[in-house]
Amino acid sequence: MGPYKILFLDIDGTVLRPDHTIEETTRVAIKEMKKQNMEVVLATGRPLHELSDLAEELQITSFIGYNGALGIYEGDIIFAEPMKPEDVSYILNVSSAYGHEVVCYTNSKNYFTSLEPEAVQAFQKQFHLRQNDLLTEDVMEEVLGMTIITAGNNGDSLYQIKGGIHLSQVNVEGMQHCFDVIRDHVNKGIGVKFLLNKLGIKSEESIAFGDGMNDKEMLSYVGEGFAMGNAHPDLFPHAKHKTTSVTNSGIYNGLKSLWLIES
Repeated sequence: MGPYKILFLDIDGTVLRPDHTIEETTRVAIKEMKKQNMEVVLATGRPLHELSDLAEELQITSFIGYNGALGIYEGDIIFAEPMKPEDVSYILNVSSAYGHEVVCYTNSKNYFTSLEPEAVQAFQKQFHLRQNDLLTEDVMEEVLGMTIITAGNNGDSLYQIKGGIHLSQVNVEGMQHCFDVIRDHVNKGIGVKFLLNKLGIKSEESIAFGDGMNDKEMLSYVGEGFAMGNAHPDLFPHAKHKTTSVTNSGIYNGLKSLWLIES
């Protein structure tokens, strides 16, 4: 079956076009890889409980979610790494001081600091979030990931984050004022590494595609890392390859360049 055994795909801007549809060539590419017995894993900053439709549509049952905080292989949880409650509190305190909203993801719901604001509703709509609730004190121990909804494109500068956490701008049109909270020791790259170890697959036998700065660790770690043509410009140095954009057969063309797809 050739030198590759597993394919990791980011979702927004990689599998999904800006209008939330999937290009036909992307479907063909995923189907083709599965035909070649390659494992296909969705690796996303998104909460996994919101992905059932997409997963079903693409027939995928393995995931790395919340930017690496939760790993699921063929439907079973293989790792889960909640955030430290004090880190969650710090971000909530700063955001509240500046009037920013925050969403905290657990493995079953999206908890927002407020449900009314327009920015929150736009965010929910953009990412098709349905399991939404108001954040309460009792879920602080279960937070797997967070996104800050700031008021401008440099809203992240107000957060003096130290101790192994950084903010990553959401690389989606109209959502650049949002920042994922990423832990240095919990990111897609660490999730990929964990899954590969578990499956006994070497990093050089793995391929990944991504477009946002939350993909840099993943693209650096795999054997063949592809940055989409529409990727954040700072991502290109972390990827071995650059492919075409999400609206121009990026995944398909990348796999073709590795001779995994003919035509």
